[in-house]
Amino acid sequence: MSGRSLVKKTNRWGIDFTAPPKQGRLRTCDLPSPVGYSERSAGLAQADADADSKLLSKRSWNIALAPIKQLPMNLFMMYMAGSSISIFPIMIVGMMIFRPIKALLAYGGTFKMLNDSEAGQSALQKIAWIVGNLGAIAVALYKCHSMGLLPTSPSDWLAFKEHRTRMEYIIGGQVF
Repeated sequence: MSGRSLVKKTNRWGIDFTAPPKQGRLRTCDLPSPVGYSERSAGLAQADADADSKLLSKRSWNIALAPIKQLPMNLFMMYMAGSSISIFPIMIVGMMIFRPIKALLAYGGTFKMLNDSEAGQSALQKIAWIVGNLGAIAVALYKCHSMGLLPTSPSDWLAFKEHRTRMEYIIGGQVF
């Protein structure tokens, strides 16, 4: 164990990075560069910035158009719910009304990411998002109207109409 364990066995292809380089061996700085490699920057920072801005713009438009994209599904759900007044259609209509209202109240959190993007695009995206949510509310209110839940006819307001005061009373052929 005295002579064998202290001698370090070296491999012919191994490189010892702890020892200083010898004159006969090839150092890593003496190696030629691989094909296609250059020391100068290839402008990747600008390409990355452009790709990030395009990705941010695409994501922003996805957020802005999400309520508009949900309108056909909402219309289909309203159609499938029917126009009878029961718990299932009323729950669906309630969900269709309150979900966009909650989204409109959480306006700041939705567009927190969009405030960093371009001003013209950001304003257009916000308008599209608001119009989509208002469209969803309008569809839900139309469904309420078609179900008869909105007081739109004059007979719905009879309780608030004043009673007529009689100008005269007729009893047994005599006018009082």
